Amino acid sequence: MTATTDGSTGAPRPGTLSPTKRDGSPVRAGGHGPDGEPGAARSAAQAALLAQRTADLAVTNLLSRQDEEGWWKGDLQTNVTMDAEDLLLREFLGIRDERTTQAAARWIRSQQTAEGTWNTFHGGPGDLSATVEAYVALRLAGDEPEAPHMARAAAWVRERGGIASARVFTRIWLALFGWWRWETLPELPPEIIYLPKWFPLNIYDFGSWARGTIVPLTIVSAKRPVREQPFALDELHTDPEHPETPKEAAPVASWDGVFERIDRVLHAYRRTAVGPLRRAAMNSAARWIVERQENDGCWGGIQPPAVYSLIALNLLGYDLEHPVMRAGLESLDRFAVWHRDGTPEEARMVEACQSPVWDTCLATVALADAGLSPDHPALVRAADWMLGEEIVRPGDWSVRRPRLRPGGWAFEFHNDTYPDIDDTAEVVLALRRVRHPDRARVDDAVRRAVRWTLGMRSKNGAWAAFDADNTSPFPNRLPFCDFGEVIDPPSADVTAHVVEMLAGEGGSRDPRVREAVSWLLAEQEPDGGWFGRWGVNYLYGTGAVVPALVSAGVPVSHPAVRRAVGWLNGVQNEDGGWGEDLRSYVDGEWTARGASTASQTAWALLALLAAGERESESVVRGITWLAETQREDGSWDEPYFTGTGFPWDFSINYHLYRMVFPVTALGRYLHGDGLPQRAG
Repeated sequence: MTATTDGSTGAPRPGTLSPTKRDGSPVRAGGHGPDGEPGAARSAAQAALLAQRTADLAVTNLLSRQDEEGWWKGDLQTNVTMDAEDLLLREFLGIRDERTTQAAARWIRSQQTAEGTWNTFHGGPGDLSATVEAYVALRLAGDEPEAPHMARAAAWVRERGGIASARVFTRIWLALFGWWRWETLPELPPEIIYLPKWFPLNIYDFGSWARGTIVPLTIVSAKRPVREQPFALDELHTDPEHPETPKEAAPVASWDGVFERIDRVLHAYRRTAVGPLRRAAMNSAARWIVERQENDGCWGGIQPPAVYSLIALNLLGYDLEHPVMRAGLESLDRFAVWHRDGTPEEARMVEACQSPVWDTCLATVALADAGLSPDHPALVRAADWMLGEEIVRPGDWSVRRPRLRPGGWAFEFHNDTYPDIDDTAEVVLALRRVRHPDRARVDDAVRRAVRWTLGMRSKNGAWAAFDADNTSPFPNRLPFCDFGEVIDPPSADVTAHVVEMLAGEGGSRDPRVREAVSWLLAEQEPDGGWFGRWGVNYLYGTGAVVPALVSAGVPVSHPAVRRAVGWLNGVQNEDGGWGEDLRSYVDGEWTARGASTASQTAWALLALLAAGERESESVVRGITWLAETQREDGSWDEPYFTGTGFPWDFSINYHLYRMVFPVTALGRYLHGDGLPQRAG
């Protein structure tokens, strides 16, 4: 069984962890009725009045968050490995400064749990690798091993096998400073840059985020640099004299056994590698890296490829004043969120990524669905900004689709190499809600996006996030890849957003849309939900799929829709909201169970409203929960992580989710039939 946040075992009883009301006081389980007593029912008419007041406050709040250029961006919070690795990068390059170090250390300390660990999502269990990396970062900041918070962390790490049990990426960071031996790490030769795209384990067999990380790491692996530090980490080993506990070999007949033996061959190859070939491979990898640096200096708009690219290029002789290095470091500075939280000392959190395109299209959809005029200046500014972010040049996706013309949007401010299908679908949905003065410009951009999206369909009729047919079974088997997904197969949530977009463009009868609908129906879980790849979890998947199916012409009486409704009714929390803990990715007992959150409650409502359940008790209770938990400023409190980078392994708290999805759900409850509207 899995331990809960209160120390008990098993999945938490729904409704027992409550957020706050508008005045900041706790909401008791069961919600509050008209007389203020928990559990009292509201009528549909009362819920509508509450919904209007709640939506008005939330719309005002959301409008106030828009940048003058037209975009929205909430903080993207992940875990302290981002902060620790940022400090380690600066130490490796010799640019770590005291202000940055101490501000990062304050943030890292603030995220430590009572048992001395660091987790990867709010309320989650301690994570060994995150705890090791946080501990090392605090050692760099001057925290002594004897300090109580450090001693608790070290004891916990030793109890779980020490550094030897941490993931490969953590041990790579430690090897950079002499705290782990390179020889014991999986080999990753730079010569893979020469593997043709049809060959197994070529770099395009990996997902976009993985290849952007792996290519620079091949240089690091070949160079095996060590920048010795003045302190050891003996306190993090179960046996400091013999820290590298050997793993038991996998059976020869298993895939793991096969790849373990391939790794042994690669280690042997390293000893005999031809010098000129290896140097040429590293130089080719460096060219690949430099060609993919974005206009803002980052790589792919995400932090991990950026930090490894900077290390790799530095190892090949790029000094810190080189334009590529300087731009890369400046881009990472823009990932830092500085705050004080009411204290005189500043703290520094590093975002793994920034989400302005995603946040802007979702905010536009929310405000339009909430009743804002389609020609409202805020929506027109947002549409202008999104149109300016359209990607019109080929990227790595064209390796698999060489004849497909570009068109679409990425997630970040600057990322022309990796546009994604999910953002593209949602941007089109957003643009169609705005009455833009240059209708032809919108139509042209949408036409390019639809063409590109249809061209990115995978062989099974569905869509992934970044690539088509990125489904090789081999990359995840590599000993090197022991953390998160490294391939990008189609998912129900992305496919649903595409189906909804294509249906809105008049494509409901298109055979490709019908095939995608059939794929979605086949993906439904026996209990009625859908798996969520990019959001937590079955609530996210179901909240995306049901509106898409209905938009594409599936009747609300269809058995799949009725099963989804029955499932959502059955998993509603006692307080009227919905919630799902990230542990649902690894333990079925947690499916659709957890503290109610604003974003997950909204996802459930979006599905129920699309299914024609506006007058149902479940919807009324859900709307009431949103109203009663709204804060005075029109926002919601949501410390829980409801987004994912990799299911379970890398979790995200999108700070704007708590706004955009409730506003969308409230708007669809108040206006229309529960389906998205288009501008006239």
